[in-house]
Amino acid sequence: MAAKGDMFYVWAADADVLKKGECGGAITALQQYALKSGMVDAVLAVRKGQDIYDAVPVFITNPDEVAETAGSLHCGTLLLSKLVKQYLDSNKTARLGVTVKGCDTMGLIELAKRNAVDMDRLLLLGVNCGGSVSPVLARKMIAEKFEVDPDVVHKEEIDKGQFIIEYEGGHKGISIDDLEDWGYGRRSNCRRCLYKVPRQADLACGNWGVIGDKAGKATFVEVCSEKGANLLDAAAKAGAVATGPANPKGIEIRGKVENAMLKLGNKWRKKNFEALASDLWGTIASETGRCIKCYSCIENCPVCFPVAEGLRGDSRMVTSGEVPPNPMFHLRRFAHISDSCINCGQCEELCPMEIPLALFSHAIRTEGDSVFEPKLGKAPYTN
Repeated sequence: MAAKGDMFYVWAADADVLKKGECGGAITALQQYALKSGMVDAVLAVRKGQDIYDAVPVFITNPDEVAETAGSLHCGTLLLSKLVKQYLDSNKTARLGVTVKGCDTMGLIELAKRNAVDMDRLLLLGVNCGGSVSPVLARKMIAEKFEVDPDVVHKEEIDKGQFIIEYEGGHKGISIDDLEDWGYGRRSNCRRCLYKVPRQADLACGNWGVIGDKAGKATFVEVCSEKGANLLDAAAKAGAVATGPANPKGIEIRGKVENAMLKLGNKWRKKNFEALASDLWGTIASETGRCIKCYSCIENCPVCFPVAEGLRGDSRMVTSGEVPPNPMFHLRRFAHISDSCINCGQCEELCPMEIPLALFSHAIRTEGDSVFEPKLGKAPYTN
């Protein structure tokens, strides 16, 4: 019987899922079983759209369709929190299985604090995340630095400190550090993230720590809740997945990889935040002067609700039709998410004027947190 804190190697029993899925297809098999058994009524996953740079969220009610979402997309920069909220709002009693990154999990927790989602109706399968790459920048990076036509690339992955592509005729990997020194690589918010293993999900899954004959053929699964333990036990009993104890050396390696990622995240925080330290508010005022008030930053923020916060229409601080808006437009938004920014990067990723909004929000939150919690940033579950 699995229990919270247990660690396993897990892989799909079905040959097709085993072949299609990443690292043995454990997550695909577990989501498929959860849906087939009635533990959830639907699954929210992400599948490849037109190409590997096009990540498409999809709600699935047919277990046979879950396998279509197998594999990972590091060039998909979606955040699923608000999609989950919309589904639960429209399906009042439904239970939903969701494959989540750390920022998805944090977004859901912030929504739960506002009574906007019921976590009891969710089954969360967390995936370790070293970061994602903007689709537009990924294509440019592959063309310019890998010297490969982005359209012939059929797979990409981040592994052992490299961004690796597979394409017609071969494969190639380049150091993430080098790519980021050249202005490519992961999104800036991902570089600063300190939530690499999503232990606030029901299961935390990934390839870190899988060694020996199971390397590349199984998923490292850490049980993080009773709900996660029940899913793993039931799926194994039904023959949907096979399990084995995690190799002690693999557990040690997983810890080292996580700590290395945390050190890298803290390095980027220091670099980014120190650049702002001399004049944070002056920099914000200058950069936000390009704002066209499209509201994309607000609409895509998982913790921002524009009507409730008075950030739309006429008010004392937001004047309709005024472009660029009065600086109070942004200052008010930063203020009301200052204790809850999850550094997901959606505001910055989707800003048509390329304003570094995520950097500003994250800097403000981190500075505020440091006043009350000086040690924040050292634990692996912080954002």
